[in-house]
Amino acid sequence: MSYAYESVCAYLVRCQSMPRPKTLTNSALADAALAVIDRSGLSALTMRAVAQRLGMATMSLYRYVPDRDALEVLVVDRVFGTVDPVPPDESDWRMKIFTLLDRMRAAVSEHSEVIPLLLRHRQAAASTRTIEAMLAVLTEAGFTGRERVIAQRTLIAFLLGHLNNEHYAALSGLGTAALASLPAADYPHLTETAAFARTIAPVDEFRAGAEIVLRGLVP
Repeated sequence: MSYAYESVCAYLVRCQSMPRPKTLTNSALADAALAVIDRSGLSALTMRAVAQRLGMATMSLYRYVPDRDALEVLVVDRVFGTVDPVPPDESDWRMKIFTLLDRMRAAVSEHSEVIPLLLRHRQAAASTRTIEAMLAVLTEAGFTGRERVIAQRTLIAFLLGHLNNEHYAALSGLGTAALASLPAADYPHLTETAAFARTIAPVDEFRAGAEIVLRGLVP
C-alpha cells in the first residue's frame, strides 16, 4: 500500500469525523447569542462564545454574521420580537401607550443584560415596529409635528430610564438602604422616602411612573 493512498484514507477518515457545516437562521444565531449573555453577561458575547454554543468553529460563524455588532442587532431584535406591537382595543389612547410600554419593559426585564444594547441599536427591526405602533396611537390622539416628536421621545426616555434604574439601581438595592440609614435629623425627607421606597416592587414603580408621564402628555 503506497504512502499516498494511506494519506488519502486518513484524510477521508478525518473528514467523516468532523461536524458537518450547519445552515443557521438568524433566529438560531440570536438565541445562541442571547443564551451566552443571559448566562455570562454582555461582556461574554464574542464570536467564539456563540460559535461554541452552536457547536461550530469560530471561523464558520463568520459565514453568517460579520462581527459582534451584528450579533448585538440580532439579540435586540430577538428580545423585542417577543413584544406584540398591536395596541389593545381600547378607546383611551393613554391605555394603548401604557400597554405597549409595559410589554416592552416585560420583554427586556427577562434579559436585563441587554439593556446597554437598546440605545446602541435603536434601529433594530422589531423595536422600530413597536415605536411605529406608538407613533400611530399618538397621531390618532391628536399629536402632530413637534409635539409628537417630544411625546414619543419622552415615553422612550422614561422606559429606558426605568429599565436602567430597575436593574442597576433597584429600590430594593444597597443604595436605597444606605440612604435610609442616613441621620434622620439631617435628612428627614430623604430617609423617610428611602425607607418607603424599599417596599415598592419594580413593576409597580414602572406602572405608577408611566401613569404620571402619560397624564402629563396633552395633544
